[in-house]
Amino acid sequence: MHKTLALLLIFSTQVAQGDSRTLSVDVWVDNWFEMSVNDEKILEDSVPITTERSFNAESTTFSAELPAVIAIVAKDFKENDTGLEYIGTSRQQMGDGGLIFQIQDASSGETVAVSDSNMRCLVVHRAPLDQSCVENNTPVAGQGACAYESLDYPPDWKTLDFDDSLWPSASEHTERAVRPKDGYDRIDWDSSARLIWSNDLVQDNTLLCRLVIRR
Repeated sequence: MHKTLALLLIFSTQVAQGDSRTLSVDVWVDNWFEMSVNDEKILEDSVPITTERSFNAESTTFSAELPAVIAIVAKDFKENDTGLEYIGTSRQQMGDGGLIFQIQDASSGETVAVSDSNMRCLVVHRAPLDQSCVENNTPVAGQGACAYESLDYPPDWKTLDFDDSLWPSASEHTERAVRPKDGYDRIDWDSSARLIWSNDLVQDNTLLCRLVIRR
C-alpha cells in the first residue's frame, strides 16, 4: 500500500523581487501532505493519515509575494515507528510513498513550478532500518531489525533565507514504481511534472520539501 513520508524540496526560477501573483496548485501524495507558502499553511490533505489506502489529489488557489517559499511535509502511512502497516496481520508490510505537484499562474495557466529532481528533500523519518523487520510476528519500534531514524524539523526551514544546499536532491520515480491511483488520474499534469520522493520509496517515511518560486 502506498502511504506517507515527510518530504522537503527546493527548486528555483528567476523572477522579479516583490512581484505578487495568484497561483493555482495541484498536489497528489501517497499518502498525506501539508503545504505552506511563506510559512503560512495553504493546503492540507483532507483525508487523515490514519486512513488506510488514502489516495486523493488536492487543489487550491493562493496569492503570494514573490519570491515565495513553498514548503511541503509529505508522509507515507505507517502504524508506528517500525515503519510497518497492517501489523499483526497476514498483510504486514512496509508501505511506499510518492509525491507530484504542479503550480500554475491562475490567470494564464502558465506552469510556474513542478516537482522534479531539481528540488531538495530531507528525510526526517526512516524505518525500518532493516527490512527483515517485516518478518517479525511482534515488531517493536527501536528493537533489533525494527530500529528507526528520526530527525527534528530544522528551525526556520520554511523561510526564504534557510540554506538547504546540503539536502539531497529529490529522486524522480516512474509511474510503474509509485503506482499512483485514484485522485492522480483526475489531474491534467504538466508533461514536466515528475513523481518524486527520496531515493528510497519504501524505507523513507517522512520528507520535508522546499521550493522557492522566483517568478
